[in-house]
Amino acid sequence: PYAVAQLRLTQRLREFGIQDQNPLVYLADTLESPHRQPRFPDAAFYESLTREHDRAREVKRMAPILVCLGNPPYDREQHGPDAAVERRKGGWVRYGDEDEEASPLLEEFLDPVRASRQGVHLKNLYNDYVYFWRWALWKVLDNSAGPGIVTFITASSYLRGPAFAGMREKMRRVFDELWIIDLEGDSLGARKTENVFAIRTPVAIAIGVREGEPDPDRPARVWKVRLTGTEQEKLAELDSKAMLSDFEWRECSAEWSEPFVPNQAGGFFDWPAVTEMFPWQHSGVQFKRTWPIGETPEVLEDRWRALLEHAPEGRGTMFRETRDRKVDKSYPSLLGAGNDPPLAALDSNAKPPQVVPYAYRSLDRQFILRDARLGDFCRPALHRAHGEQQTYITSLLTGTLGSGPACMAAGAIPDLHHFRGSFGGRDVIPLYRDAATAAPNVTKGLLSHIGGVHGVELTAERLFAYVYGILAQPAYVERFWDELETPPPRLPITKNRVLFDSVADLGERLLHLHTHGERFFGPERPRRAIPNGEARNTREVPPTPLPEGHTYDAARQVLRVGVGDDAGEFGPVSPEVYGYSVSGLHIVKAWLDRRSGSGAGRKSSQLDQIRPDRWDFAGELLQLLWILEETVRLRPEGDALLTEVCSSPLFTSSDLLTSNGEQELSSEGSRSLFSI
Repeated sequence: PYAVAQLRLTQRLREFGIQDQNPLVYLADTLESPHRQPRFPDAAFYESLTREHDRAREVKRMAPILVCLGNPPYDREQHGPDAAVERRKGGWVRYGDEDEEASPLLEEFLDPVRASRQGVHLKNLYNDYVYFWRWALWKVLDNSAGPGIVTFITASSYLRGPAFAGMREKMRRVFDELWIIDLEGDSLGARKTENVFAIRTPVAIAIGVREGEPDPDRPARVWKVRLTGTEQEKLAELDSKAMLSDFEWRECSAEWSEPFVPNQAGGFFDWPAVTEMFPWQHSGVQFKRTWPIGETPEVLEDRWRALLEHAPEGRGTMFRETRDRKVDKSYPSLLGAGNDPPLAALDSNAKPPQVVPYAYRSLDRQFILRDARLGDFCRPALHRAHGEQQTYITSLLTGTLGSGPACMAAGAIPDLHHFRGSFGGRDVIPLYRDAATAAPNVTKGLLSHIGGVHGVELTAERLFAYVYGILAQPAYVERFWDELETPPPRLPITKNRVLFDSVADLGERLLHLHTHGERFFGPERPRRAIPNGEARNTREVPPTPLPEGHTYDAARQVLRVGVGDDAGEFGPVSPEVYGYSVSGLHIVKAWLDRRSGSGAGRKSSQLDQIRPDRWDFAGELLQLLWILEETVRLRPEGDALLTEVCSSPLFTSSDLLTSNGEQELSSEGSRSLFSI
C-alpha cells in the first residue's frame, strides 16, 4: 500500500505540473507512541524503516492536521482458550507510555461507562476501529484549538451500544456538528440487511466537524440518515448526493452519552422502560463450552464419565480450558460454602454434579451439569435467587429487536443467548430477587402507585403477567418497529383496571404456556396442562440412529423428521406454527436441528460427540407444537388488547418512576438495586 500510494500520488502531482515535490506519504503504525523510537534490528534494510518511522513520529507529534479520513480496520477483541496475553491490541492509545503521567487516551472512552456502572459492556468497545477513532480525535482536535474534520466509515456499533457511551460523549464534546450516514448491513442480528461491503458487520459513515475554537460544554448537534435497500441501491444513492444538504437529516439527542439515534416525540418514549420497572437485569449463563449442556440427563452423565476416564494431565484438552476455567484449579461452589476440588484431582468414579433443567433457547428446555467448575460465567446470583416459583423473561435490552415477540419466558435459569440464539447480554429479568420470593424485582413504589390508581392491591406477579401480555405479542414489535431501534422496550400501562386485568390474564396464560406449564399456577391460578393441539405423531421416527435433518410440506402441513422413506411425520402443523420465530430464531427448526444426529452449532470438544443413543423426543416435540399452536391461537386476542391499551389513558414514565423529582430504582422488599 505504501509503494502504491507513493506511485499514484506522484502521478497525480505530475498531472498538475508539480515536478519538484514528493508526496508526503509515511510508513508507520498509527497506534504506536509518538514519543518513542521503535526498536529495529541493526541490519541495513531496517535503516530506511527507522528513518521512515522518525518522519512519521515527527508528524504525529508536531504537524497540525486539518482532516483525517479513511476506513480503519474493525475487529473486536475476542478472548480464546489461550487468552493469557498481557498486552493486547490498541498500542499507545490504549496503554500509553510507561513514563507518561497522563492517562492513556482510551480512558476518556472508558471512564464514563465505568462511572455509570455499565462496565460489564466494555468488552464490546475493544475494537480496532475504536482505537483509530480515539487517535484521530486526539490528533486533529485535542492537539488544536482550531477547526478540524474527522470522517471515517467504520463498524456502526458505537451508534447505540452501551459500551460506547463515553466515546459518544467525547465526540459530542470535540465536534460542533456530526453527520452520520447509517448504511446498515447486519447479516447476524435480528434485522438482516444488505451491506455495501462483503462483510457481515453493519457500517456507517461519520463526518465530524469543528469550525473554530472548541466549546467542550456545548454538545455537538448530531444528525443522522439511514440508507436502506440493496448494496447497489445504497451506493447509487450515495453517488447521487453532491452535498450534505441533499440528505433528509433527522436530529439526534443532545444528551452527552445518549445513542446516535433520531429524536422521537412523545408516545412510546414517554412510557416506562422495562428496565426501569424491573431494576435487576442479569446476563444469562455462559459456559464457554457446549458439552455441559445436553438434551437428556443421561447424555450429560456419559460426558462426565468420559471426561474423568482421561488421565488428569489429559483432561484439560477434553474439557476445553479457557482463561477462566482450568482443570487443575479449584472454584467456589455455586450454592454451598467453600470450593469444589479441581477436576484434575477427581477419581474416575467421582459422582457427577447435579443435573438440572436449563432454558437453553426460547421454548427449548435442555439440561446442564450444575457445577461452577464447568462454566466460565455460571452467574451464581441467578442460582442463589432460583426457586420453584422463580420466572424469567428474556429479551434484547440493549440491542434491536427483530420480528416476533419482544420477550420470551423461562422457568429454568436461562442461557446467555436464550432469547434468540446469539448476541446475549444483560438481557435476563427475574421476577424475584431471592429464591423464597420475599423480594420481588420491582421498582420501589411502582406496585402501590399503579394499584392505587386501579383501586386494588397489585402484586408483582400480576404486573409481570401484564408486561408479558404486552411484550410477548408480535403485534407489539410490528406496531413499534421504528421506535424499537432505540432499546430497551417500553411499556404502555393502562390506567383502566378492567383492561389491565384482561392483559394480565392473557399474560398469565402465555407465561404458563411458555414455561411448559411449570409457572403461574397456584390456589388462584390452577395448574393447567398444556392443551392438546391438533398435531399428532402420524408416523414414528425410527429410534436409531438419530435423524439427520427434517423437511416441511406446507401444502400438506406435514413436518417430516429424518430423511428418506423412514422419516417420521407430524401433522397437521400449520405454516404459522412451523414458521414461528423470535427475532430471527426459528423455534421448530432450531429445536429439531439440536436433536439431530450431529447436533447443531459449534462443538467445544470431543465430549460433544457423545450424543443421545436414540430418538426419544416425540412427546417433547408434540408439546412444543401444541404450545406454539395455542400461542398462535391467542395472537388475535393479544393484538386486539394491545390496540385497546394504546387507545386508553396510559401511565408515563414520570408518573410511575419519580418521587420528589428523583427516580427510585431499588426493588420492593430490597434495600438497593445491587444488594443481591
